[in-house]
Amino acid sequence: MNRKGSIVIKIGGSLLFTKDKKINLQKISDICEIIKKNLDFDTLIIVCGGGLLAREYIDSIRALKGNEALCDIIGIEISRLNSRLLITAFGELAYPQVPKSVEELSIAALFKKIIIIGGLQPGQSTTSVALEVAEYSGAEELILLTNVSGIYDKDPKKHKDAKLFHKISYEELQDIILKSSNDKQAAAGEYRIFDAVSLQILKRSHMNILVMSGSDLNNFEKYWNGAAKFMGTIITPKGKGN
Repeated sequence: MNRKGSIVIKIGGSLLFTKDKKINLQKISDICEIIKKNLDFDTLIIVCGGGLLAREYIDSIRALKGNEALCDIIGIEISRLNSRLLITAFGELAYPQVPKSVEELSIAALFKKIIIIGGLQPGQSTTSVALEVAEYSGAEELILLTNVSGIYDKDPKKHKDAKLFHKISYEELQDIILKSSNDKQAAAGEYRIFDAVSLQILKRSHMNILVMSGSDLNNFEKYWNGAAKFMGTIITPKGKGN
């Protein structure tokens, strides 16, 4: 597969930890090895989520009567620690520091290394970070690796009859988000593939996005190596539903 320009991959924090809240070193190694075997791109930026560890800290802060701003800050710090794990896994292929702003990201891009970042600012999910970074860098591809196979009409973990969309428009995605929650913004540490902020960035960017499972890495590997058929949801400005 001949890739040009910038690629952004968001790795959901849920993929980086096992169910018993231990670092999933095997998963981290497997994701990095898939990418290492096919370096056919100009620029790659990876955004790491906070995952179970971030939520553990956030729950503890709330129990201690800490405020939501502090919860956001802790979530960002954990996502940056997760980023350092991937930097270590990529070795010399990776830029050695975790950029903490778009300005630092711009400097990192000059070194032609794989760039790995976490959160950037309070009140912003790492999905929003991925969208903002993709928009800023003019990314040709934005891939969201999560713990489900794509975008469903309802939560597939709660509803066995949930329907997976293979292609969906911004408007259809917005309808699903509004139906799934009465809140306009996810709280710190709350996992949603998209929230109101990320949706607004998406709508202004006019980007195509692929949402797919990072739990099934065979599927991701097929896509990464150029397979025409893979499981996931493509989000476009004007989708055609399923």
